[in-house]
Amino acid sequence: MTNLPTTPSFALLGKSALVTGASSGIGLGAAIALAEAGAEVTLAARRKDLLDEITAQMTDKGWQAKTLGLDVSDIKATQAAVAENGPFDVLVNSAGLARHSKATDTEPDDFDAVMNVNLRGAYFLTQAVAKGLLAAKRPGSLINISSQMGHVGGPDRAVYCASKHAVEGFTKAMAIEWGKAGIRVNTICPTFILTDLTRPTFNDPTKRDWIMEMIKLNRPGEVEDIMGAVTFLASDASAMMTGSAMMIDGGWTAE
Repeated sequence: MTNLPTTPSFALLGKSALVTGASSGIGLGAAIALAEAGAEVTLAARRKDLLDEITAQMTDKGWQAKTLGLDVSDIKATQAAVAENGPFDVLVNSAGLARHSKATDTEPDDFDAVMNVNLRGAYFLTQAVAKGLLAAKRPGSLINISSQMGHVGGPDRAVYCASKHAVEGFTKAMAIEWGKAGIRVNTICPTFILTDLTRPTFNDPTKRDWIMEMIKLNRPGEVEDIMGAVTFLASDASAMMTGSAMMIDGGWTAE
C-alpha cells in the first residue's frame, strides 16, 4: 500500500505573532490573516488608539488580539518591548516609509527618515525577535515585508529601492545564520497595493498608466493578495523556506 503524503498544516494555533505597521494596509491584513489561522496576534504601530479599535473588532470575532504602541525607528524602545512581550513565534515586519523624489533631489533628512524605518528599524526588530527565540530555544518564522522594488529599480524611488534591496540582503544573511536554530527568515515582495497611502499615486493618470503597463495581470494589488502568503510563510506549510523572497507582483519582475 502506498503511503500517501499529508498536507502540512496552515494552522497557527498556540503561536504568538507580532505584526508591526498593523494599523492599516498590508500590516492590518497580515494581522487578520494570522488571527484567522489561530495565532495570538500583537498588533503594533505608533497609532495605538486606532489599534485599540481594530483589536476590539477582532476580539469580537473570537480572535486573539492585543495592541502595542511601537515606533520601530526607536531601537531601544523596540528591543525593550519585544523582550517584555515575547518571545514571538512569528514576526511580520510591515512598518515602512516612502519619500519619493528624483535621485538628484534627495535630501539627507528624507534619506535618513526612510532608512531609519525601512532598514535600521527592520533590522533591529528582526534581531530582537530572533534573540527572544534563541534564548527560549524555539523555532520561528520572521517575515519582512519588502517590495518588488527590492529587486528592480523605479523612477523617483532611489532611496526606497536602496532600503528594500538592503532588506533582501540582511534577510538572506540572517536566514543563513539562524537556520540551524530552526528560525526561518523570508520576505514578501508586493507590487503596488491599493491602500489609502497609495491612492494618490493611482489617481495620477501618468503614474497609473505606468503601473498598469508593468503589472501583467493588469490590475493593482489588493491587501487580500498578501494575506495568504503571510499565513503560508508563518505556518508549517513553508517549513523548508528560508532566505527566500515571495514575489506578489502580478508579473512585474518577470521581465
